[in-house]
Amino acid sequence: MSQNVVRLQFVLAVVCALTLISLPAQAGQCSRASLAGSWDYTYTGTVFAPDPLPAAAVGHLHQDAQGNITGTQTHTLAGQTEVEDISGTATVNSNCTGSGTISVYLNGVLLRTATLNSAYDSNGNHGRLIFTSLTLADGTVLPVVITVDTSRVFTGN
Repeated sequence: MSQNVVRLQFVLAVVCALTLISLPAQAGQCSRASLAGSWDYTYTGTVFAPDPLPAAAVGHLHQDAQGNITGTQTHTLAGQTEVEDISGTATVNSNCTGSGTISVYLNGVLLRTATLNSAYDSNGNHGRLIFTSLTLADGTVLPVVITVDTSRVFTGN
C-alpha cells in the first residue's frame, strides 16, 4: 500500500513539474506580428470632465505586424454620439501584455489621445485593455476609468 502512495505522489509531482515547465513556453507566444489582424472592440466607462460622464464605444481596427493601428468607432459621451477615425501604435510583450497610444479624429481633426495597457489571452485572439490616460487635443488631461474588451476577427496583415 505504501509503495502505491509513493508512486502516486511521484506521478503527481512529475505532472505538476511538466505543467510548470510548459507555462513559460506558452507565455512567450505574443508579439506585434502574432497579434496582427482585424479586431472588433467595445469599451465602457467614465470620463471625469470634471463631473462624471458615461462613455462607450464600439469599433473595428486593423493592427499590422509592426503594431500600427487604424480603424473607426462609434463613440458616445453622455449621450452625444460621433463616428470617429482612430490611429496609433501598439507594443506587445512576449508575456502577452502590452501598451498602446491611440489618437481619435473627427473629420480629420484630432480630438483626443489615449494610452492603454493590455493583456491578451485565448491564443492571442482576445484582449482586455484599460485606459491609463486621456488627453484632449488642447493638452487637457482628463481622469478616466474605461475598460476595453476586444476580439480578433481575422488574423494577419
